[in-house]
Amino acid sequence: MLPTDPAPGAADVLDRAALAGDVVRQVERVAAAMHRERQIGLAKLGLTPAVARALHELDPDRPLPARALADSLGCDKSNITALVDKLEQAGLVQRRSDPADRRLKTILVTDAGRRIRAEVRELAAEFRLLDGLTDAELGTLRELIGKVSNAACDGDPCDDAAAAAGAACGEVPAP
Repeated sequence: MLPTDPAPGAADVLDRAALAGDVVRQVERVAAAMHRERQIGLAKLGLTPAVARALHELDPDRPLPARALADSLGCDKSNITALVDKLEQAGLVQRRSDPADRRLKTILVTDAGRRIRAEVRELAAEFRLLDGLTDAELGTLRELIGKVSNAACDGDPCDDAAAAAGAACGEVPAP
């Protein structure tokens, strides 16, 4: 007759697997809710995620060549052209000739772009989903998520630009 009880330690493995699965499902729910809330906030500002990401990557104090923006987003230059067109049409950036090499165009964040960029940054800090956490809990959550995030990258440059490259490069609907 075969034993019906799991081997010693097997229950611990099953409990850990169930716990990990529950954590993953909850993280996915939170991520989906945060994504939805961010989409709504960006839409209120007249931005798509791709356009907002491009604006975020620009340094308001230093004009940036389009090629450098493409590199930082992990995009093809042709996609950056469309993103910069949308930013320029919205009055958030201007294209200017590089004084050192007039053949190159640089992207300069306008005053309106600075204001909108600041509002986009505030969106991240205003997630009502986190309102129920104390400062200490928020700090602990940041540490734990950072630990998981760092493990996911496993020493690779796993930054936001690389993770968001598809979204930042792929869609370019009008803001």
